[in-house]
Amino acid sequence: MAHGGSRRVILAALAGNLAIAATKLAAALHTGSSAMLSEAIHSAVDTGNQGLLLIGLRRAARPPSPQHPLGHGMELYFWAFVVALMIFALGGAVSIYEGWRKVVAPEPVEAVWVNFLVLGASILFEGMSLRVALREFRRSHAGEPFWEAIRASKDPGVFAVLLEDAAALAGLAIALVGLGLAAWLDLPELDGAASIGIGLLLILTAAFLANETRSLLTGEAASPRLIADVRAMLAADPRVKTVEELLTMHLGPAEVLMAVTIDLADDLPGAGVEQAARELTHRIEDRHPEVTRIFLRPKRMAA
Repeated sequence: MAHGGSRRVILAALAGNLAIAATKLAAALHTGSSAMLSEAIHSAVDTGNQGLLLIGLRRAARPPSPQHPLGHGMELYFWAFVVALMIFALGGAVSIYEGWRKVVAPEPVEAVWVNFLVLGASILFEGMSLRVALREFRRSHAGEPFWEAIRASKDPGVFAVLLEDAAALAGLAIALVGLGLAAWLDLPELDGAASIGIGLLLILTAAFLANETRSLLTGEAASPRLIADVRAMLAADPRVKTVEELLTMHLGPAEVLMAVTIDLADDLPGAGVEQAARELTHRIEDRHPEVTRIFLRPKRMAA
């Protein structure tokens, strides 16, 4: 199972977020900006999240064992779900708290230009990270509408980073607007309001990511395109009367378990049934390498 694309995306995001988080925190402590502090928390959480996804990739790559005979690929989905919880709890909730505290007890933001400088640099670095994630995402979902591709993607190592980077850029825009209005109108409460906006954005992102990884954790089927192609391929074989049942489940981003029940021609001898099952299995594996486990069962003849 290849995770090279996911690893590149995660490492690019981790390197960028680590530098950005430190810079934002220094700017927040220097200027007292609540929105900048929320952005620092956001980047720090994102950095930790990418570390968790790297752990998930490493653990998912372990070979099958007696306790996990189908492999450990689904561990990546578990760690992606933990990432969603981290974004919600540490990113969203803390940002909303910091923003509310600033709205209730507003304090003027010092040296606003420092915040603008840091936010501008952050937009540049986040944009570069987003570009890497988008390039990898489009490579595996060429021609598909963006949101449909996100919903259909089985690789949280890519789509989680993609969503985090998109949310980060949107959060930076909110921080820029909030700080700009706070300085222009001399209303520091707007800095706190921007922090609350960033927190709400993170919670929405976390909810979407949690729902996607929940579906994968609970046994999401392979894409309708793959299922339809395999069904058509089996039905086209003259030895197959009907494809009775075709069940699939993702064991990892590039690992699919498939169970098929087929009704074979009545005049096939026992050796012919075995040969048909073997040849059809190899045909599926050759056409769809991501199908790593196939259980093909001829329909039991009526007594």
